[in-house]
Formats: sequence, C-alpha cells, structure tokens
Amino acid sequence: MTTVLLSASDQSPGGIAGWATSLVDTLGGPGAGLAIALENLFPPLPSEVILPLTGFAAAQGVLSLPLAIFWTTLGSVVGAAALYWIGALLGRDRVRRIWARMPLVKASDLTRTEEWFEKHGTKAVFFGRMVPIFRSLISVPAGVERMPLLVFLGLTTLGSAIWNTVLILAGYLLGDQWHLVEQYAGILSKVVLGLVVLAVVVFVVKRLRERSTHPDRAN
Repeated sequence: MTTVLLSASDQSPGGIAGWATSLVDTLGGPGAGLAIALENLFPPLPSEVILPLTGFAAAQGVLSLPLAIFWTTLGSVVGAAALYWIGALLGRDRVRRIWARMPLVKASDLTRTEEWFEKHGTKAVFFGRMVPIFRSLISVPAGVERMPLLVFLGLTTLGSAIWNTVLILAGYLLGDQWHLVEQYAGILSKVVLGLVVLAVVVFVVKRLRERSTHPDRAN
C-alpha cells in the first residue's frame, strides 16, 4: 500500500504530498487529521493537496471513507480552535493597541470591522471554512470577538465537513488522478488571493488620497 501511495506523492511539487502520504500511511486516519490541523495553523500547507490525497488513500484501502472524513474534520476543528484561543488571548484591547500603531488605518476602521463581525460573524465562520486563505484566518477574529465557543465549534464543524467531504470524495473518485483537484482548487485560491491583493491596493490608494486631501483627518 505504501508503494501505491508514494507513487502519487511524486505528482505534487515541494514534497507536500509525500509528507501527507507518510502521515496517512503511518498513522492512518489520525495522520490525516494531524495534517489538516497543521494546515489550519500554517495555511501554506494546502488542504487542496492533503484532502484529495486522503481520498485517494481511502480508495486504496488505507482507511475507510467515513473515517477519512471524520478524522480530517476533527483535525480542522482542532486547528481552528487553536486559532480561536489565540484570538481570545490576544483580546480586543491588545488588538486596538496594535491597530493604533499600524499606518494608514483609523480607529473607526476597526470599529466598523467589529460591528460587521458582530452582525455577520456566524455566516463568516461557516462559509469561511470553504474559502481558501480565509479558512484559517476567520478563526482569529472569532476568538477576538469571543463568539460563543459552542457556536464557533458547531459552525466550524459543519463548514469543514462540507469542504473536506467534497475534496476527499473527489480524490476518492479520481483515483490516481487525484492531483487534478489540486489544479482546479488552486485556481480558486489564486482568484481569492488576487481579490484580497486588489482590495488592499484599492484601500491603500484611497486612504493615501484621503490623507493628501484632508491631512487633518487622522481618525
């Protein structure tokens, strides 16, 4: 079984698939869960590689499909909970102090962000679990704003279960062509990243124009 899975790891650049293969082959379902927990904490580790590869492993009999979904969802929740507590320990007061030292932002920007999260936070956590980049980041403001822990864990579990199931099933059904999932999901990641970069550029340009036109408006 190891030989079959290792042959698939050669199709992923950077050795991430090989690393995930080793975890799944050695530890089975818990290994897949550990890989996804680390992916939440370190977004450069792409779930678009780990999850389809786990599905492929399930198709090869390394673990069952239900266990693949269970362990990876558990890993998602554990990783998200760790980031939630980082946000909670950081706290609003510390975030405000850090925010006050950042260039080009206003105190009112943070206030509006907090108001938005208070109104839309549940939807952001649920749908954010299915959006590359935001999958990890959304847990931190949830902790800062002290979203009720049970609500956070419930929404995270549901959103993660959907995302994980889709990618695991894709890898399961595609077999040794599982890497195609990474290619198409990678396009989505690049689109999201591009939109984030564009939003940052627009914000910076707008704020610089405001300051040049109204230098007295600092907040």
